Amino acid sequence: MPVYVDDMYLSPAGQFGRMKMSHMLADTDDELHAMADKIGVARRWWQSPEKTSGSHYDIAMGKRAQALAAGAIAITWRQAGAMNTRRRVTGELGDPATAEAWVQQHMAAKRAAKGEAQ
Repeated sequence: MPVYVDDMYLSPAGQFGRMKMSHMLADTDDELHAMADKIGVARRWWQSPEKTSGSHYDIAMGKRAQALAAGAIAITWRQAGAMNTRRRVTGELGDPATAEAWVQQHMAAKRAAKGEAQ
């Protein structure tokens, strides 16, 4: 399973002074931690799903470049958010190419079901 890094650094939300950050995520914590170990990110920086919207690391630009060089896949911040939503529902991140459309369909189905229940 792949590891992904987003482009949050392009947004003001991903910029802390001169530091620019991205999210690094994967389907499983084992895969995520293996990449963190490979690129030298300390385990204490892991953001667990109990504390955040999904298991991930916030990584600086240098670590992002190392992750990409080690095989991580670049995705958009929107894709990362949609993939985390899909993981909360299905247990898997799924394909980044379909993530945003999946969330739109999921939300439409929830609205339709809510409308039917009334």
